[in-house]
Amino acid sequence: MSDCLFCKIRDGEIPGDIVYENDHVLAFNDINPVAPTHILIIPKEHISTLNDLEENHTQTMGELFIAAKAIASKEDISDSGYRTVFNCNKDAQQTVFHIHLHLIGGRKMLWPPG
Repeated sequence: MSDCLFCKIRDGEIPGDIVYENDHVLAFNDINPVAPTHILIIPKEHISTLNDLEENHTQTMGELFIAAKAIASKEDISDSGYRTVFNCNKDAQQTVFHIHLHLIGGRKMLWPPG
């Protein structure tokens, strides 16, 4: 998608602080972090929202969580704990319409969120 910020980062059209990449996903530091570790993990395929997922996206979604596990280990937050979050549409505060998994850690999280 030509006007998608995350597609432009994926394609190298605009810079991103890339921390992880494989054939299916790309991960980069959030520019407005809410914790010491705040990384966005995106599928390389453009999918606008969770509502746009189809059965053929099963592997892609699994790849996001496998990447989150690997990144959490690399960032040394696996043992202390981390949060993974998807926002879907405007009321949930999705601001970039390319699905992305927030990996947040490095501090104690509060509950309930929101």
